[in-house]
Amino acid sequence: MTITITILAISTPALGALGIGLAIALVAYAVLSHAEEKSVVRESLRQLDGYEVESQRDQELMDPLITRILGPVGGIMNRLGRRFTPTGYVDTVRLKFIRAGFNNIDSVDRFMALKVGMAMAVPGLLWFTFIWNPLGLKGMLQLAFFVIFGAAFVMGPDSWLNRHVEDRQKAILSNLPDVLDLLTISVEAGLGFEQALDRVIGAVPGPLSMEFARMLGETRAGASRADAMRALDHRVDVPEVRSFVMAILQADTFGVSIGRVLRAQAEEMRIKRRQIAQEKAQKAPVKMLIPMVFCIFPALFIIVLGPAMINISRAF
Repeated sequence: MTITITILAISTPALGALGIGLAIALVAYAVLSHAEEKSVVRESLRQLDGYEVESQRDQELMDPLITRILGPVGGIMNRLGRRFTPTGYVDTVRLKFIRAGFNNIDSVDRFMALKVGMAMAVPGLLWFTFIWNPLGLKGMLQLAFFVIFGAAFVMGPDSWLNRHVEDRQKAILSNLPDVLDLLTISVEAGLGFEQALDRVIGAVPGPLSMEFARMLGETRAGASRADAMRALDHRVDVPEVRSFVMAILQADTFGVSIGRVLRAQAEEMRIKRRQIAQEKAQKAPVKMLIPMVFCIFPALFIIVLGPAMINISRAF
């Protein structure tokens, strides 16, 4: 009798927990099934030809659930970021996005929301490091962990954006001599400057060709060549491209032959690229010195001097 009462006393909480778990599972299944049915209906309506949403609510419900949840949160974080950042920071970020090749109008808002979210994660990192401390860190190691990851949270978005800008500028600088060579050949063959640029855009893909295509689009939309080329220089921000733009503008102003100017610019850019390659080659031994001193030499010393040190310690 005592055993039976004990079994019932033990099984009653378990049965209660099992019943609660089953109820939660049934509710979740019903909600997810209903959501899945609604998503299937929306997808079917979306595929109908000529289908138009009649109300604003239906239009909002056609967006994915994750978009409807993260959209307002991202808007609040974006407003917080614009409010607490220094004056002119948003314009600087927008210019960096243009120079990095991201022309989406929502990129700056998403970046500001991400930056605020990363900054808000720093208190959580503080609690994780010093209060919870599941890694068991102590002393300076604990402080170094917090400082390194806190700096990564705060400066990570800016470092990512700056890296994209630098990579794109390096790609533009690398393609510039080849683009100028083809542009010189096309102009000397009898094509006009715009027709030569069209030929270059189709033959040499890359970020520089994309910028030239945008420049041509601006000129065809009504802007002058000088304004379009100055806008290109402002978007790219590469000294060599600035020199090319100034040479073309001076040739237009003083009536100098564009073919002669382009040939001089192409030769200068080839020399510049060769000098950059030589500079990197000269820096290679200095950069190799650090891993050699801290990684290769210690292992070499252990292999060469280890047996001798063991024999000396045994002898004395």
